[in-house]
Amino acid sequence: MILALDVGNSQIYCGVFDDAKLVTQFRHASTARTSSDEIGVFLRGALRENGVNPEHIKTIAISSVVPELNYSLRACCQKYFGLEPMLMRPGVKTGLKIAYKDPKEVGSDRIADAMGAVKLFPDRNLIVIDFGTATTVCAIAKDRTFLGGNIMPGVRLAMEALEAKTAKLPSVEIRPVKNAIGKTTIGSIQSGLYWSNVGMVRELTQRISAEAFPDEAPLVIATGGFAHLFDREQLFDHVVSDLILTGLLEALHLNGYLET
Repeated sequence: MILALDVGNSQIYCGVFDDAKLVTQFRHASTARTSSDEIGVFLRGALRENGVNPEHIKTIAISSVVPELNYSLRACCQKYFGLEPMLMRPGVKTGLKIAYKDPKEVGSDRIADAMGAVKLFPDRNLIVIDFGTATTVCAIAKDRTFLGGNIMPGVRLAMEALEAKTAKLPSVEIRPVKNAIGKTTIGSIQSGLYWSNVGMVRELTQRISAEAFPDEAPLVIATGGFAHLFDREQLFDHVVSDLILTGLLEALHLNGYLET
């Protein structure tokens, strides 16, 4: 069995594959000071609670955007699973052509998202929107060229910034709203968060499509924790919650960790 870890600024998103089938998923809060023992104890316990024997894990793949955690992650895999993990980093085969001026700048999460999208939707122009701590938008041409994209504060991060940096604005529940005009402070924040993100997605997908894909419309793929928040707006062609895990599985195949 395969353990795939998407280590973000807020959460560690974990998935277990049995061959190519994703059999379970679970999450844990991530902090830069988490020790290898804390991660290891959590992973083994969570695997058991989800009906997976930790001893059956034979391969581990990691995408991490928290460099301070990478040592603990690797030590955890060695101590608690007896395995050397595959860490998404420069030098790992991706099957993509990276059109960034400095390809090493592209976050491993964006690369794994792109790999997952190309695997699931081959020979198509793609726009991938990941609603995580940061919201990222990536454009991938059908010849597997990662063209670049956008990085913005995520939905929750924007709300937390309002709460932390203003004297009178409260924390609110993040949810879909019908009206663009809020009638209370809470309603105004909820409306602002929701419709600003709807507008952002529409504007960026239109502009990227015109700029990069004028002759063939792209598929718009959404992933990340808040992707389903916008279901009713019909902004996306597909929502794939486990896209990054699919990308990590593909990376294992491309780099010889698994039989093809």
